[in-house]
Amino acid sequence: MLLLAMDTATPAVTVALHDGEAVVASSEQVDARRHGELLLPAVDRVLKEAGLKLDAVTGIVVGVGPGPYTGLRVGLVTAAAFSSALGVPVHGLCTLDGLAYASGIDEPFAVATDARRKEVYWARYDDSRTRLTDAAVDRPAEIAERLAGLPVVGAGARLYPEAFPDARDPEHQSAAALAALAAERLAAGEGGFLDPLPMYLRRPDAQVPKNYKVVTPQ
Repeated sequence: MLLLAMDTATPAVTVALHDGEAVVASSEQVDARRHGELLLPAVDRVLKEAGLKLDAVTGIVVGVGPGPYTGLRVGLVTAAAFSSALGVPVHGLCTLDGLAYASGIDEPFAVATDARRKEVYWARYDDSRTRLTDAAVDRPAEIAERLAGLPVVGAGARLYPEAFPDARDPEHQSAAALAALAAERLAAGEGGFLDPLPMYLRRPDAQVPKNYKVVTPQ
């Protein structure tokens, strides 16, 4: 097994290689505006670090979100392209599950990432491997009471400390954790993988104007 994992659903552009037993190379860069520029160089970097070629990969792992429209699509399109070129499967995972797994928390908690527009993407967990709710998007104040007393992992907790006073690490997504979670599930013969399709939860920020002015000659 050699899994190439990537996630661009958050400001972190992250890539990792996992050989079924451990992470052999990884890369994390936090830049919310350069997903397209940073992802492929990061893939090249982890392959070089591991001393491997792309054709050694046996599966792709990709975070499907939730996340903003443009950044999320970069990782999913790249994963689909590698899958097609190599003839290997793509295993989709909820981005929030990667953060939960990386936390190692073995008691009830939540994960919250920045959804912009003063909102967070979030979900509740029973432990680092078990999600209890579907991912959702809400304003922090609207869910503060529901998550009261729970640790909250992720950048969303740090952005809104008044709603989530018990913020926990990690702050940013790591493809290393996503790859380790996928390898664990594959080794155990478990399902739980998602189709490699974007989990948006709301409409894109960019909209076509409803009443735009026609400027072409009549």
